[in-house]
Amino acid sequence: MELSIDLETYSECPINYGAQRYVDGDSFEILLFAYSFDGEPVEVVDMTRQQLPDKVVAALYNPEITKTAFNAAFEMLCLKKYYPDADYRNWECTSVLALYCSLPAGLDNVAKALKLPVEKDSKGKRLIQFFSVPRTPTKNNPSTRNMPSDAPEKWAEFIEYCRQDVVVEQTIRRKLLSLKPPAIEQKYWLLDQEINWRGVKVDMELVDAALACNDELVETATKSSQLLTGLDNPNSTMQLKEWLGERLGREFETLCKEDVSALLAEDIPSDVRTVLENRQVLGNSSIKKYLAMRNALCSDGRIHGMLQFYGAMRSGRWAGRIVQLQNLPRNYLSDIDTAREVLKAGDVEMLDILYGNPGDVIKQLIRTALVAEEGHRFIVADFSAIEARVIAWLAGEKWRQEVFASGGDIYCASASSMFHVPVEKHGENGHLRQKGKVAELALGYGGGVGAMKAMDTTEEIPEDELPGIISAWRSASPRIVRFWNDADRAAKRVVQTGEPVKIPQGIKFFKSKGFMFVELPSGRRLAYARPRIGTNRFGSPSIEYDGMDQVKNTWGKVETYGGKLVENIVQAVARDCLASAMLRLSKAGYKIVAHIHDEVVIEAPIGVGSLEEVISIMCEKEPWNEGLILDAAGFENPYYMKD
Repeated sequence: MELSIDLETYSECPINYGAQRYVDGDSFEILLFAYSFDGEPVEVVDMTRQQLPDKVVAALYNPEITKTAFNAAFEMLCLKKYYPDADYRNWECTSVLALYCSLPAGLDNVAKALKLPVEKDSKGKRLIQFFSVPRTPTKNNPSTRNMPSDAPEKWAEFIEYCRQDVVVEQTIRRKLLSLKPPAIEQKYWLLDQEINWRGVKVDMELVDAALACNDELVETATKSSQLLTGLDNPNSTMQLKEWLGERLGREFETLCKEDVSALLAEDIPSDVRTVLENRQVLGNSSIKKYLAMRNALCSDGRIHGMLQFYGAMRSGRWAGRIVQLQNLPRNYLSDIDTAREVLKAGDVEMLDILYGNPGDVIKQLIRTALVAEEGHRFIVADFSAIEARVIAWLAGEKWRQEVFASGGDIYCASASSMFHVPVEKHGENGHLRQKGKVAELALGYGGGVGAMKAMDTTEEIPEDELPGIISAWRSASPRIVRFWNDADRAAKRVVQTGEPVKIPQGIKFFKSKGFMFVELPSGRRLAYARPRIGTNRFGSPSIEYDGMDQVKNTWGKVETYGGKLVENIVQAVARDCLASAMLRLSKAGYKIVAHIHDEVVIEAPIGVGSLEEVISIMCEKEPWNEGLILDAAGFENPYYMKD
C-alpha cells in the first residue's frame, strides 16, 4: 500500500533559513494535509479545524505502508514535530525520482519538463504568501497573519491547490517509477535524512564575534573612503567608478572583485589603493555565511539540512544548502587556535597586528565555527585525488594506476610522462611539477587552452607553451583520450540507432522511454532526456538533449561531447564511492554530521573510534569497484577546518 502526502504549513520563520529552523519554532503548524491511498481520490484535511483520520495516523506508524511526497524530506520534518515516533524508514521521495532522471528541481518544473497533461497550480505562490507567511500589520489590520476565516474563498482555493499538488505528484511518480534508481540509492537517501537531522553544532560565540568585528571593519572602511573620496556612499559601484575615473584618468565599465584585485596590482596612488582595499572590506561576501549560521541555528544549538541529496544533475553529487558547505573559504593560518581566541575576544586591533588583514582572518575562520559537542571531536577524512584515480581505473591507464599503487605524486608522474625526464617535488626537475598539476586538473575531460588558462591561476605557464603541454599530456595518456572518443561514438550510435552499446571501459549506453542512459559500474544510471543528434558551432554532428542550462538556469537544449560525458561518468563514480563509504561508516557506528565534496566529517566521543579506522573503512572495496586504488587522509580536531 502507498500513501501520497502533501502539506501546507505556517511558520513565522522564513523558509530560506532552512526547513529544520522553519519547523523548529513554536509558531510552526501544519495547515492542510492532503493524502491519497493507492491513487484513490485525494482527500484534504483542514488541520486548523480537524484531526487527521485514524487510518492516516496508523499509516504513518505502519512500516509496511510506503509514504511518498515530492521533496519528502520536508514532509518528514513537519510530521516529526507532530508524530516524533512514527515510521520514517519507509518513505520515498518523488523529487529524487525526477533528479535521478536529470529533470529540473521543483514540482511545476518537472511537470513542464515531462509535458504532463496536469501542471502544478500557478496560483499557489500567491496563496502560500497569503496564508503561510506572516503579514505586515497595518493601522487598520494589526494582525500578523491571515487566518482561514479572514478570506474563506481564498482558503477554499488553497485547499484545492493542496489537493492538486498530490495529483501532480502522483502523475510524476507513475511516469518515472519504472526508471527508479537501484535499491541502494534509497539507503543512501535515508542516510542523508539522518545526517541532515543530526546537524552540526555551531560556535555562536565565534559567529557573533565575527559579525561584530566585521561591522567594526565596515564602519571604519566606510568612514575612511568617505573622507578620501568625498562620496556619500563609497560602496556604490556607480559613484566609485566615477571617482576612480577622475582620479586615474580612465573609464571603468565594471568594478567586480577581479577588477579591484587587478587595480591593486598596479602602481596606483596611495589614496586610491586605500579606497580599493576598503572596498574589499565592504564587499566581503563571506560574512554572509556567518549570517546564514546565525539565522539557521535551531534550538538544539545546531544547523540542520545543509546537504541536498542528488543536488548535482547527472553525477548525483550532493549540493550545499543554507551555509553552502561546498564552497567554504580555505584556511591557511598556521595558528588557527590563537586567531579564534583573538576573534572571540573581539579585538580587531590585535587581529590587525598579528595577521595584517582582519577581514581575511574572519573569512578563513568560517569553517572553524562548525564544532564538535563537548566531550567529542571531529574525525575528518578525505579521499585523495579521487577523480584522477577513477579515470585511471576506468580508462585502464596502467602507469597512472601504478603511481597510485606506489603512493607516488600524480603531478610529478604526469610531468615526467609528458617531458620524459624524472620529476621530483622539491627535487630534480621540480619546476615541471606545476605544469603537470595544471595539466592534470585541466585536461582530464578533453579540455584545451581555455581550460589550461582557467586552471593556471598563477599564470606561471607562458601561453605559447600551452599547445605543446596539451599535446604532451594527451600523448602520455592515450587510454584516457580513447575513453573520450569511445564515449562520444557510443552516445551518437545509441541516439542514431537505438541499439545499446558497451564501451571497453565497462560503461553501457542505451535508450529507454525517451532517455539516453549511461550505466555505471555501480548499476546507477546517468540520464539524458530526449537525446538527438544536432550540429555544433564547428558544423560537426553533436549530441544534444534536454536539460538545465547552467549559465541561463533554464530548461532547454544542452550540447555534450565525449569529454563531457566522461566527466559526468567519473564524477558520478566518485560520488558512488563516497556514498558507499558513508553507508559503511554508518553501519560501523560512526555518526556523520557533514560531508564536503569527497570528505566526511564525523562527530565521535573522545576516545571512541579513530582516524585510522575511518580511513580503512572508506578505502574498502565494493563488488563493483574492485581494482580501483583508493586512499584517504585526514585529521581529528574539536572544530572543522581545511587541513
